[in-house]
Amino acid sequence: MSLSTLRNDIPAGIVVFLVALPLSLGIAQASGVPPFVGLLTGVIGGLVVTLLSPSRYAVSGPAAGLVTIVVGAMETLGSFSLLLVALIMAGVLQLIFGLLRAGRFISLVPGTVIQGMLAAIGLLLIMQQIPVALGYQGGEGLSGLFSAGAQMLSPASVVVALGALFILWAWTTAPVKRIKMMTYIPGPLVAVLWGGLAVVFGERLMPEFMGNISRIALPQFDSVDELGAQFSRPDWQGAWSNPAVYVIAVTLALVASLETLLSQEALKKLKSQTPAPSPDKEMRAQGVGNMLSGFLGGLPITAVIVRSSVNVNAGARSKVSILLHGVLLLLCGVFFSDLLNVIPLASLAAVLLYTGYKLASPALFAVQWRMGLAHFVPFIVTVGGIIVFGMLAGIAIGLMAQVLCSTYKSHHNALQLAQYDDHYVVRFHQNLTFLHNPRLQSLLAQIPDNCVVIAECDNAEYIDPDVRAMLEDFGASAATRGITLNRWPV
Repeated sequence: MSLSTLRNDIPAGIVVFLVALPLSLGIAQASGVPPFVGLLTGVIGGLVVTLLSPSRYAVSGPAAGLVTIVVGAMETLGSFSLLLVALIMAGVLQLIFGLLRAGRFISLVPGTVIQGMLAAIGLLLIMQQIPVALGYQGGEGLSGLFSAGAQMLSPASVVVALGALFILWAWTTAPVKRIKMMTYIPGPLVAVLWGGLAVVFGERLMPEFMGNISRIALPQFDSVDELGAQFSRPDWQGAWSNPAVYVIAVTLALVASLETLLSQEALKKLKSQTPAPSPDKEMRAQGVGNMLSGFLGGLPITAVIVRSSVNVNAGARSKVSILLHGVLLLLCGVFFSDLLNVIPLASLAAVLLYTGYKLASPALFAVQWRMGLAHFVPFIVTVGGIIVFGMLAGIAIGLMAQVLCSTYKSHHNALQLAQYDDHYVVRFHQNLTFLHNPRLQSLLAQIPDNCVVIAECDNAEYIDPDVRAMLEDFGASAATRGITLNRWPV
């Protein structure tokens, strides 16, 4: 650390804090836990994980991608305290993954499944946050909107959410980008400020209209004891005999590790580091962070590509920028709760709706479709699997679909038949097994009588005995059909 790096790290840390603050609050709100929990998770990720992480630029904290898992886990377990036990177990598993050097296996996950996972996360975020943006107070979520009357919605929430969405969109347009000062102010922060100002002035000018809008409810801390009361404790006694705790722990460990490693891979394309950060050391750092988060009552932690990219683009040179953002989150949660309590939930919902749209934009689906069915099928199967069956099962289904599609393409392209007048060329592009028999039989059946058949089998170092038997049968009947064989492999 030097004066020259501080000159870059301090502004970068402030920008990352401004982005992380609304996201941390919004993720906590979407997860169904108090806003303080989101800030606590951001502080642990920004301070503890950063000190242990090998990366100088990766920002860790609560992740939108784990919201659906947290919500589903709390419904399954019935309490946040049991979820904390599962989170501690997940941290232990991540430590074990790092010690076993499992980080290298991230390269085995195909891009189609990764894109499908991100798109599914985006769609789930949208489905979860639409009721919040409309001010719907029912507990049925999106399904309850269809049976709910207009009186159960909040017009003020709708106005705030639409205004926040407009701001987030406007921040991506060329006129705003041309204003250099605007590029230093993150759109999510402006959207949240709009919501807070709308509440403050709306309550004075139109109290009846703004009266039923839901807002953040951060507690005030007049003493250390009151602050300590906000920390939840894991329920160890009820966890050991509950098999669902172990299933959720494995799910959290796998998905959190996957999201972290994928974020690291994406970060490499934004900013190179020498030497490159070790994925195994990163998993160990994340494991310690999740264990501490579980003990203190926080949410799952991962490295988050959105905040990491903001850190890089803001000119960060070292870990100081990330540590500064963690300190600012801590100060904000402890001393400025009154200021945060004017923020309406609708503006945070708008931030998450916009995040969900970016993850699951129509352009992404169009790109996957144009790449062909071999890419689109695993992608859409992953999306549907995650939405219907959950994160871990959906990823497994997507991997299975990718294996089947890749096997089919490999199988289909292993053999090729080309015609040149009365000459037919059978090309073997790879080693052949009994699985290629149906394809080979179909191609040989297309060869007519009284022709010349040439075999190109230089790329096939191994031909299964069953395949050879079929080639021998064709060769035995070739003379009676007036077929001349050239370079036949049997």
